Amino acid sequence: MRIVLASSSPYRRQLLGRLGVAFEVASPDVDETPGPGEQPRDLVLRLANAKADAVAANRAPSIVIASDQVAAEGARTLGKPGTHERAVALLGSLSGRTVTFLTSLLVLNTQTGNRQGHIDETRVHFRELTSEEIERYVASEQPLDCAGGIKSEGQGILLCRELATRDPTALIGLPLIELGRMLRAEGVAFFQT
Repeated sequence: MRIVLASSSPYRRQLLGRLGVAFEVASPDVDETPGPGEQPRDLVLRLANAKADAVAANRAPSIVIASDQVAAEGARTLGKPGTHERAVALLGSLSGRTVTFLTSLLVLNTQTGNRQGHIDETRVHFRELTSEEIERYVASEQPLDCAGGIKSEGQGILLCRELATRDPTALIGLPLIELGRMLRAEGVAFFQT
C-alpha cells in the first residue's frame, strides 16, 4: 500500500525521507485558522485530522500521514509570523520565556479506516535575546513559515537556553519515533535492502 504525506512542508518531506520508505506528497487544502476559543491542543489535532481526510479522499488505498504544529504560550496560540516584522516582534516577546510546541501526528489507513493520533510536546526555553540578534537571525534564516518564528534545525537553536522533548524531530515538524511505531502497526517494514 502506498504511503502519502499530506503536507506541503519541505521540512516534513525531508524528515519522512529519513525513514527510507517510498512515499508520495499531496498538499492538503485546509484552512488553518483557529476556531473561536479553540485551545492549542485541540487545534493541532483537528488540523492533522483535516489534512489526512482532505488527502485520503483522493488517495485510496493508502496510508496517509498528516501533521501540524502549533507554538503556544499558555492558552495563547502563537502561529507562523508570515512577515519579517512579525517574526521580529514575536521573537522579542518570547525572549527569556518558555514556549510549548505541540506537534500532532495522524496516520490514517484508508483501506481499514484505522486512525492513529498523537501529540508530541516540546518545551523551548528561550535565552534573553537582544533586539540586534533577533534582527540578524530573522534576516539570516527567514523563519516566516515556522510556528513560533524559529527553525531549531538551523541557527534558531542558538536562540534557545534549553529544550525538553521526547523526540527532537517533533520540533522540526514530524515526530519520527512515534511515526515509526504507527507505521509498523500498519505493517510497514523498515530496513529494506
